[in-house]
Amino acid sequence: MIGNVDISGLAAIVTGGGGGLGAAICSRLAADGWTVVVNDIDAAAADRVVASIDGFGGAAVSGVADATDAGAVTDLVGDVESRVAPVGVAVLNATGPQPNRAFADTQWPDVADELEFFVRSPLVMTHAVVPAMAARRWGRIVHIDSEVSTKVPGHRTAYVTAKAAQVGLMRSAAVELAPDGITVNSVAPGFVPVTRHDDVSADDREAYRRTVPVGRLGEVDDVAAAVAFFASPDAGFVTGQRLVVDGGRHLV
Repeated sequence: MIGNVDISGLAAIVTGGGGGLGAAICSRLAADGWTVVVNDIDAAAADRVVASIDGFGGAAVSGVADATDAGAVTDLVGDVESRVAPVGVAVLNATGPQPNRAFADTQWPDVADELEFFVRSPLVMTHAVVPAMAARRWGRIVHIDSEVSTKVPGHRTAYVTAKAAQVGLMRSAAVELAPDGITVNSVAPGFVPVTRHDDVSADDREAYRRTVPVGRLGEVDDVAAAVAFFASPDAGFVTGQRLVVDGGRHLV
């Protein structure tokens, strides 16, 4: 129970929950008392996160589906609502490859590939969960975007474009869904090393760290804590906000 909301009777779906930030978010929400649906296209990865959550006494189930496939997402949400629990939270975290490519070499298919994960996936999940949330007049939708929307790096045109579009999607949804008791917010991490960043050299990591005012790189738990706030009943009067979790880097 948080406030007057019994979250033990609600499920939280996390797309891309099988590793990295998604796995940490799943664990934090489970620790807070949510029944977590670990959505990933990789069944083995989702099962590992579920096993980890089971290990500390949390409640979690695997939800294998392609987060960019509207039909698969609709089926997943329907299955969760009927067999697990009503969906109270959707965390829109699914991601894919983010290749470096000069602007001059960036073509429309490159941008479209990024939009699949950062606009299409959030859109189809939001469409899937909103009807039941609106009927209950309570819901939390949390996007995971990125510092690149405002701290723009070079050679990342497609990724930056898609992330900026995701922020627009979040804000538009926040305006339209607020009357139904649904909040929509976004967490924007700086560079938080996870497995997919294994190819980032120690020198590059140190160069980035020197640009962070708090003097360290971000950790997955930093991001998970921000998500947990937006997902909580305590955040009921906060919507359309973008919380940058980057150790102050956006200030310099």
